[in-house]
Amino acid sequence: MAKRNGASLPKASVRETAGVTADVVVPTISKGVIIRRPRVVGVAERLDLDRRAVRRMQKLRDRHGDGPVLLRIPVRHQAVILSPDHVHRVLEESPEPFATASSEKEAALSHFEPKGALISHGPDRVDRRRFNEQVLRSETPVHPFATRFVRIAEDEAEGMIDRSEGDGALTWDHFSEGWFRLVRRVIFGEGAADDHELTEMVAELRTAANWAFLHPKKRRLRERFHERLRDHMERAEEGSLAAMMARVATTSQTAPAHQVPQWLFAYDPAGMTTFRSLALLATHPEHAEAARDEIEASPDPGSHPLTHLRATVLESLRLWPTTPMVLRETTRETEWENGVMPAGTGVLIYAPFFHRDDARLDFADRFAPELWKEERTAEDWPLIPFSGGPGICPGRHLVLLTTSAMLAALLRRRRLRLTEPERLEDEQGRLPGTLDNYTLRFRLEG
Repeated sequence: MAKRNGASLPKASVRETAGVTADVVVPTISKGVIIRRPRVVGVAERLDLDRRAVRRMQKLRDRHGDGPVLLRIPVRHQAVILSPDHVHRVLEESPEPFATASSEKEAALSHFEPKGALISHGPDRVDRRRFNEQVLRSETPVHPFATRFVRIAEDEAEGMIDRSEGDGALTWDHFSEGWFRLVRRVIFGEGAADDHELTEMVAELRTAANWAFLHPKKRRLRERFHERLRDHMERAEEGSLAAMMARVATTSQTAPAHQVPQWLFAYDPAGMTTFRSLALLATHPEHAEAARDEIEASPDPGSHPLTHLRATVLESLRLWPTTPMVLRETTRETEWENGVMPAGTGVLIYAPFFHRDDARLDFADRFAPELWKEERTAEDWPLIPFSGGPGICPGRHLVLLTTSAMLAALLRRRRLRLTEPERLEDEQGRLPGTLDNYTLRFRLEG
């Protein structure tokens, strides 16, 4: 890209910076970046804070065009991405010169996975990324253990329904108990199915990680947590990711036990997405019926992806991204059409702005699973439920497999009617900017 006489990128005004901080950054951090704070999520839904954040980003673009634009932050350089083309550039040119290991991410994730691939650099990152990709089979839509994972989803869906029978409703508490059992069984096998303490340990570490460098690290807890991980991994139960790990080559730098916490971490928002997807299907009966038809026609969901349910999950992630702030950090000076971005600049891609931009997208606020029925290309609008480029989530296909399998298992057993809230759309037919998964409630019917 042509340098504009070596000039720096344009800067937002102090007032604009304060607006982005107040409407975009603070609400996102307050909800919990590493682990959600349910009460704050509820407040964000009631006050429609995510829609307000999109409006703030639209105003910034109206003033500064395609950007990027630097915020007036005294302690560091911080750029905000405003153009779809620039989103593609940042993601495709990761990790060099746009490093995935931003300083904010390192400060947070080091609480429980200090040698995780996401916060590694150079050869260490390459080796750890390779390990993740091989275990999770990142380029394969159907994991080799898919049939077993589908059976686990069937088991846990049955348990969810059984726990819900007492009051006739499926709640987040009923769902999450079974969901985390599924996660432990998928990663470690049956020996970890009832290890609720493992999930509680990583939740406690993630709670501290929400505060990043402001909270002291719980090193003793982290050590006990990693020891417990290694105990489960060493069993290498057949049909689990632990068994796959045992078959993948490692080096002295791989640190397998530091890669697993990221999987446990990522499966939490995957559960939130599944529950929100259930709400979308419950309030769009034509899509629920299409999903049931697909389920009935599929001889083996473990070998034949359920495309309609996967599209529903992706659409839930578009509407309510579980990673709203995609962060990068420049490793060197980079040139843009409107100026030069210094080395060491934090780069922010605010996903809801691109996913819910009603000034540019006619589908911004409606349920549109058809967006995901065809292959997307780099020229498409940047809908990035799993990030993109070389830093794309290596577990994306595994997440889509397990989330769609859980939805299929629940739909096969019961018809579910959303009772809290009674409807999702507002008077204008728009889906909410924030959806509080913790208070969703479904009546069991049929």
